[in-house]
Amino acid sequence: MSDFEDAIIAVLDSTVPGDVMSYGDVAAEAGFPGAARAVGNILGRVDDLPWWRIVTASGRLVPHHSEEQARRLAAEGVTCRDGRVVAET
Repeated sequence: MSDFEDAIIAVLDSTVPGDVMSYGDVAAEAGFPGAARAVGNILGRVDDLPWWRIVTASGRLVPHHSEEQARRLAAEGVTCRDGRVVAET
């Protein structure tokens, strides 16, 4: 794997139950701001990553997997409604 992929995977692996990050947050934390799409590509091809903790910048869940993602997030204490993560107030 490349240094980029290793950095992205390290950020993803550091998430804990209840964490929710955007694709852009992951890229920025890994030191590659602006590489949000690449985060999605890595999540799509590398098994055993906590993909359900990653959402769009607006909180939208992954299309075609939103029910599974919402179920997994709910099990970790994260509220979702209408295909989005509900921000805590």
